[in-house]
Amino acid sequence: MVNLIWVALTVIGIVFAMFNGTMDQVNEAVFKGGKEAVTIAIGLISVLVFWLGLMKIAEKAGLLEKLGNLFKPILSKLFPEVPPDHPAMGYMISNMMANFFGLGNAATPLGIKTMEQLKVLNGNSDEVSRSMITFLAINTSSITLIPTTVIAIMMTYDSSSPTSIVGPSILATFISGIGAIIIDRFFYYRRKRKG
Repeated sequence: MVNLIWVALTVIGIVFAMFNGTMDQVNEAVFKGGKEAVTIAIGLISVLVFWLGLMKIAEKAGLLEKLGNLFKPILSKLFPEVPPDHPAMGYMISNMMANFFGLGNAATPLGIKTMEQLKVLNGNSDEVSRSMITFLAINTSSITLIPTTVIAIMMTYDSSSPTSIVGPSILATFISGIGAIIIDRFFYYRRKRKG
């Protein structure tokens, strides 16, 4: 579906440019955009490789396990139907740690694995469980300590202070994370009262 939307937007843009006589600007934008995409991708790759390397070092040193153990009591309260030793809990903690360090690209496969394990816990039902909804809310609003991707983009465009985004990101993601949990719980208890 998303592919159809992108194709439709592209075709509409090209047709509009043909009728307006601005095809030369479209051609220029295509080549300039392609060049910028490569520049941004290379900038992102270098920063992501660095942070993924640090994450691997932290994992080998046992730091991620210690952070996971620190968050396990909180996650046990948020996800009471997930046993603490279940693989879903491990994937969930890894996903949250990756998001915490601003590694959304690394967090995505871990989030998918978490959902697969939560589906197994839900008896492979096509209906979502309470844990799946809560995880999706938390994952989407994820608290981020270091917004790696944004810093990389700001560095690519020669920002004078690429790390100036760290403070506002921590505040914004903390508020969004707490908000997601409050909204999730509100609708959960509301549905529970009705049922």
